[in-house]
Amino acid sequence: MFKIKNALTFEFFFQVLFQNDKIELSQEIINKVTGSFEFLKEFSQNKIIYGVNTGFGPMAQYRIKDTDRIQLQYNLIRSHASGMGKPMGPLYVKSLMLARLNTLSLGKSGVHPSVIQTLQQLINKNITPVIYEHGGVGASGDLVQLAHLALVLIGEGEVFYKEKKRKTSEVFSKENIDPINIELREGLALMNGTSAMTGIGIVNVIYAQRLLNWSIFCSSAINEIVQAYDDHLSEELNSSKLHLGQQKVAAKMREHLKDSKLTRDRNEHLYSGKHPENDYFKEKVQEYYSLRCVPQILGPVFDTIENTRKILIEEVNSANDNPIIDLERKQVYHGGNFHGDYVSLEMDKLKLVVTKVSMLAERQLNYLLNDKLNNICRLL
Repeated sequence: MFKIKNALTFEFFFQVLFQNDKIELSQEIINKVTGSFEFLKEFSQNKIIYGVNTGFGPMAQYRIKDTDRIQLQYNLIRSHASGMGKPMGPLYVKSLMLARLNTLSLGKSGVHPSVIQTLQQLINKNITPVIYEHGGVGASGDLVQLAHLALVLIGEGEVFYKEKKRKTSEVFSKENIDPINIELREGLALMNGTSAMTGIGIVNVIYAQRLLNWSIFCSSAINEIVQAYDDHLSEELNSSKLHLGQQKVAAKMREHLKDSKLTRDRNEHLYSGKHPENDYFKEKVQEYYSLRCVPQILGPVFDTIENTRKILIEEVNSANDNPIIDLERKQVYHGGNFHGDYVSLEMDKLKLVVTKVSMLAERQLNYLLNDKLNNICRLL
């Protein structure tokens, strides 16, 4: 059981998503969210606040009657739950839900505490909303995807439950879960933000890290199989270039190969002074790029994944709503924290480096399986 009370980490996400650990909301979180809700409720009585007593988007210039405010939030959810394409995988949706739960738990959205309590129940019971892949607007937040989440929280729409698609109302009845009631701005607060792209991104970073680890291990094994020289992995060579990723990859490969009886020391061979050949060396003086340059190829991949981890965990622990409720200063700020460029740019970078890993693997396999390149006789 993990208790949410401080900033979430990648380890937290891994344990909840891949180990199915349960989460618990600390009393401090409940108190913070309750205080934010009560403050906004009182503060908004005689002030114009976007999404509380105004319309949305270009309709923000129109004031909403007090009698229509709650219905407007329901209408917003239902109108935007219009995704299309394939349903997102439940693992990605669960990550999305955890990301949304965390940002709402910061107490900067003014939601009723029942929102985060119901989200906690769904996550712990592995009930994931049916959310479609297409339809989001990253420049204005993940409106469509998060609308499908909000739709489930009000007891409508569909969910995946025990690997089957079911009506939300049926599953809620079976699991004794009460739908939330819209109290103030719960519709907009649930939909407005980057939690879909961030949740998806976190899963992809976990997969990318796993892929990088496999690539480092396989690259080490290939160096051993072909009895490569080991100086291209040396600390001395790789520390002469100041990129941390290159140094880390080389260190991991040295660790994999520390007990190898096949990789060779250049001092015992080409530096031994015993070379009967005069003009042509049958033995390769140095390996092909796909073996010799692994730290230089996977180093940037390592650094990119690390930076993407940093940006995504900053995003998931940020308030990405609008407006932002500041309970401490008793103020409400309007801005654009829902904008998704921090996440989307990192996802572009991650896509590039994952492609780079696949290109390295293709070149290594080409070398390993082509006896005209590796000079290893084929077994007949």
